[in-house]
Amino acid sequence: MVKQPNLENETQSLEYETVLRELKKELTPRGLKYHIESYGCQMNAHDSEKIAGLLTEMGFSAAENKEGADLLLFNTCCVREHAEKRVFGNIGALKKKKEANPGLMIGVCGCMMQQADVAPRLMRRFPFVNFVIGTNNLHELPLIMQRVLQGERPVGVSAQDKAPIVEGLPALRAPGVSASVNIMYGCDNYCSYCIVPYVRGRERSREKTAILDEVRELAQNGYSEITLLGQNVNSYCGGGAAFANLLRYVNDIDGIKRIRFMTSHPKDLSDELIEALGELPAVCCHLHLPVQSGSDAILTQMNRRYTRSHYLNLVEKLRAKKPELELTTDIIVGFPGETEQDFEDTLLLMKQVGFSAAFTFMYSPRTGTKAASLPGQIDEKTKKDRLLRLNALQEEQTRQTNQKYIGKVEEVLVEGSDNRRDTPMIYGRLSCFKMVYFPGNPDKIGQYLPVRILEAHANTLLGEMAT
Repeated sequence: MVKQPNLENETQSLEYETVLRELKKELTPRGLKYHIESYGCQMNAHDSEKIAGLLTEMGFSAAENKEGADLLLFNTCCVREHAEKRVFGNIGALKKKKEANPGLMIGVCGCMMQQADVAPRLMRRFPFVNFVIGTNNLHELPLIMQRVLQGERPVGVSAQDKAPIVEGLPALRAPGVSASVNIMYGCDNYCSYCIVPYVRGRERSREKTAILDEVRELAQNGYSEITLLGQNVNSYCGGGAAFANLLRYVNDIDGIKRIRFMTSHPKDLSDELIEALGELPAVCCHLHLPVQSGSDAILTQMNRRYTRSHYLNLVEKLRAKKPELELTTDIIVGFPGETEQDFEDTLLLMKQVGFSAAFTFMYSPRTGTKAASLPGQIDEKTKKDRLLRLNALQEEQTRQTNQKYIGKVEEVLVEGSDNRRDTPMIYGRLSCFKMVYFPGNPDKIGQYLPVRILEAHANTLLGEMAT
């Protein structure tokens, strides 16, 4: 059955439906296969699910690996400094493969293609690439593929300030019980180091009814753990109580057992959301709250719009409402102008908060962001040294926070199996996002199981099924 997205007018909808029908009629008998190589965040991973859904409706099927694919699609990310080099290198390596198989189709999409001049530069440098499509043009993929099959090399990238929200796109999700749902797109924060607003556009929130309809459909199909996605979920529909209210509606949907969300910006973390975290049984006992730095001076330079004391006050409120809550964070070291004292302030904040995990990065300049031109750029040696010290502290804190679970029986959602050990193991996460390994068979994947925690290691817990 062809899914019909809510395009802008009847003419566009008719064109979409006609093209999709023609493609399916042409491509299905040919048995063409696709492979998507996805980089970056969960937003990109969910975009890849939509791309896979569209390709399936066109008549493609998934290849077991890229060697068996007739269409290779790179879903790119541009957040990190060397992302472009990596993607360009991987694409360049396909030149001989394309020469040996001229019928191989190669496409590139994702955030990197929204950067100024990247898409046309890529098409000039790699004339064997068949097409490029932007983050907010995914609904145009059938039209793009039609042109590719006619021998064209289309570039479908639109201006971010005119990006629509197109509902109803199919998504081919991985089997299991966990699924992601976008609640908004884009970002209005313009942190001085971040490229996202320039490639994903300004904030646009989905209608509550569309989100809830999608979650209900997922629940009916057996998905019980939902992750709500947005660059800043706390500013959904303008911020305030809106996101907390959305959580309450999702919490009440039959079949939804766990709710996760990311990412939360501290400046928009409302009292209503803190209340919801403490009250709603389906909302997981985990919050990812990026702090980025423990120095007020650096936070100002980053344009984060909160202070160290504001962040610590939020932590105090959160733990008063939900004492068992596990906090994880993002931290950047070596931001332009960061002094040794600024870095020490970050280490002190980490000790005060006691994060259960942290995603840590050395600052890397992104072309087009304000921070790239700031004075006081930090040398690589200093950045690496600070990152090592930061990680050493976090590893010790993670080990300490893991200790408190020893002897407890906790519910684990089984995600996969690991046969590399002497004893076959399965693994999954607690509500608090801690990973647990324990003996078991792969037929338990997708189940919620009671597990007694026996050992705590640096990044994981070991246990056994409780009877």
